[in-house]
Amino acid sequence: MQHDPAVIAGVCLVAEAALARAIALSPGTAQQLAQLHPVELAIACTNPAIDVFLVINGDGAINVSSYRETEPTVCISGSSSAFLKVASASDPAAALINGNIKITGDTAVLMTLQNVLSDLNIDWEAPLVDLLGPIVGHQLANLFQGLTTASKVAHQSARRQLSEFILEEGRLSPPRAELDDFLGSVDDMVLRVDRAESRLKRLKNRVDILSGASV
Repeated sequence: MQHDPAVIAGVCLVAEAALARAIALSPGTAQQLAQLHPVELAIACTNPAIDVFLVINGDGAINVSSYRETEPTVCISGSSSAFLKVASASDPAAALINGNIKITGDTAVLMTLQNVLSDLNIDWEAPLVDLLGPIVGHQLANLFQGLTTASKVAHQSARRQLSEFILEEGRLSPPRAELDDFLGSVDDMVLRVDRAESRLKRLKNRVDILSGASV
């Protein structure tokens, strides 16, 4: 299926402007994004063949374009129908994990970026409808909304499910039982440190009292 490069470029400009407005209204978000520089996220639609790139700048801004020569940090790819299923799902995270969407590259960065973007209140609907009309614009707005999971409830679900998916698929963590044992050991160590700190404080107080009495 053919697509008009001018329309794709227009969508990229609209998306970039919508992100810029949302970032400007969210104190601290630009600093969080700046820490991710120079992360580059590619969203690759395989049918029709359309690529969109989100590039994090050093000042925390996000550039959106339809062409890049550099290798992306992380890539989300799939057909238009697979992306639309994510857009229309009541649980976008579950649809992303269980659908025909492929994630490659540094998936830990993707999780961090999703956490930052999910806290933004991005108005995708109005500018995309103005550019593409009510039907296509609404569908594309739903897709962007699904990918960023802007609502708090969706964010909590996405964070949990994406974390489990990324850690499992990326083999970035040991099995669950080993992880639970490790976390339990960490909790025990923290408790012992807290107790030792309390004992040291009591000893210091006694030393101070004795030093004061001997003067």
